[in-house]
Amino acid sequence: MTKRRPLPIPVLVETTDKLRYFTDRWAAEKLIALDTESNSLHAYRERVCLIQVSTRKHDYILDPLRISDLSPLAPLLADPSIEKVFHAAEYDLMCLKRDFSFTFVNLFDTMIAARICGYKQVGLGALLHEFHEVEVDKSHQRDNWGTRPLPQSSLLYAQMDTHYLPALRDHFVAELARLNRTEEANEAFRDAIEVPPARRGEFDPEGYWKIALPNQLTRRQTAVLRELYLWREAVAHEKDTPAFKVAQDKTLHALALAAPTKMAEIDAVGGLSQNVIRVYGRAILEAVERGKTAKIPQPPAPEPTPDPQIVDRYTALREWRKNRALQRGVESDVIISKDALWSLAEHAPKSLEAMQGVPGMSEWRVRTYGEELLEVIRKFT
Repeated sequence: MTKRRPLPIPVLVETTDKLRYFTDRWAAEKLIALDTESNSLHAYRERVCLIQVSTRKHDYILDPLRISDLSPLAPLLADPSIEKVFHAAEYDLMCLKRDFSFTFVNLFDTMIAARICGYKQVGLGALLHEFHEVEVDKSHQRDNWGTRPLPQSSLLYAQMDTHYLPALRDHFVAELARLNRTEEANEAFRDAIEVPPARRGEFDPEGYWKIALPNQLTRRQTAVLRELYLWREAVAHEKDTPAFKVAQDKTLHALALAAPTKMAEIDAVGGLSQNVIRVYGRAILEAVERGKTAKIPQPPAPEPTPDPQIVDRYTALREWRKNRALQRGVESDVIISKDALWSLAEHAPKSLEAMQGVPGMSEWRVRTYGEELLEVIRKFT
């Protein structure tokens, strides 16, 4: 990672007492910037492994793997007088809610702000390059954040994720005001806070259908796939590693098609390392054999076919959204999300008052786009 000026050394927070000391001081701040690093690429069930915090003067790195109690952070995150600045907050919020049951109030998301302002390149790296002439070493995106000790280069990468956020926030506050889009952004920030906690990685025993159905496997091939899918899950759980690192979906698909009976035939399929074949080859062959005689699985019930009138209404609304986005110079989902469009197509509200009860239709959206949307809906009602 290269930069114009060296960053200040971040404060490492590794105990609950130290966390309490700093949260008492952060309580006097007008804003704090936050980010997280999780180990989803390296663990069977991910968890938040770092929490980065920056004020306008200092950077901090919290270690949830060593801090026994993170509850002192909770009052700050729920304090409406302290603005919480994130970049692309959604996944961070989901993970923090899942792991620590935090509640968030008063969010500013610099990526959402950039999209509302019409920026095309809205990744943090692109914005840091544009506004601060900083290059981010993206190779650290795949770091194992659950290892200890973490190398200094990883800690520096983590620090960069929040160090510049207060300045980015200031830029976009001014830009949103200049474009008269502050109210729109504030509603988007409030919507973003409502994201539900991430799921804890519960195993879906019927998940193999997501491989079988798109690849049009026969029922017998699907039975073989199911046994391979269960084998992969057991290994991933035992090794505490993501299932895709044991075998990718496309490899399970290829094995189900080939139905190998010998170790050499597993190797010929490809997609598995020699070490996996050496350690688990026999288990793979046994899974295939079980699948050849197992009870044929029954596919899940298909999704009901939507009402053609609703589909026509949704198609027209989507075309309206596309044209409106072109007029404003933003991506289509900045105007209205696909889910909200579908809700409009289903509910077909006949008035602005009725539209306010449709999920995804905020007060600002109803006021700004409501009459146009009603005009489209009337044509298909």
